[in-house]
Amino acid sequence: MLIDAHAHCSGSPDRENPWEQDKLFLEAMDAVGIDVAVVSNLSTPRPATPEGFRKCNDDMLAALKEFRGRFWGYAYVNSGYSKEALADIVRCLEADEDCIGVKLYNEYTIDDPAVRPVIEKCIELDVPILEHAGHSHVNIAAQPNISDAAHISAVAREYPEAKIICGHIGGGGDWEWETKGLRDAGPNVTADISGSVTDEGLVEYAIETMGADRLLFACDMSVTAGVGKFMSAKMSSEDREKIASGNFLRLVGRGA
Repeated sequence: MLIDAHAHCSGSPDRENPWEQDKLFLEAMDAVGIDVAVVSNLSTPRPATPEGFRKCNDDMLAALKEFRGRFWGYAYVNSGYSKEALADIVRCLEADEDCIGVKLYNEYTIDDPAVRPVIEKCIELDVPILEHAGHSHVNIAAQPNISDAAHISAVAREYPEAKIICGHIGGGGDWEWETKGLRDAGPNVTADISGSVTDEGLVEYAIETMGADRLLFACDMSVTAGVGKFMSAKMSSEDREKIASGNFLRLVGRGA
């Protein structure tokens, strides 16, 4: 089984062709052998308002229903609206059993006090947080509040029971710095290997540095690049199975 732990849906039932782009994504998944994609909808202008992220989550939930079994979901919220964010997390998780976690973007670094209520709610609900992350040495002003391994590690020390996924270590920026920064973050911090960066040795370095038990296969919509770098990476068959799906299934309590 191959689970893409970091993906996005973009359809909306109120459009003329509501699922056009998502159907194309499904075709790409089928072509490369991805069984399930875990999606969030980030189509609202950011920083997201409560109305914006609720609409994103309405569309995500509709996509889970439309593509039952192929899409699982993350509820996207802006932690700055604490009351509304917590309510929408609960709403989404109760609405569909295939909504299995929370997606945070770059409105705040994950160690900002504004994010603590969301972290604590996710601990209470026993669901993972997929954190948009990266560590760049250039164009820092473009995403001043993007989280990196240092922010995630700080949260892991404060909340060792939190399940945090560091998004797209191959998403640009310094993936060696990012991976080394996660090395001692604790067993509940995982990283997905998504992103369009296909540097030779990226996946092997992550296995050596973090261990295969803490890595998740993902593409973040760079489908062919994501599958290609995973399939070409040198690893044991046991590690390949863990990264392909076993680790994620264990993370969300679905066996394996």
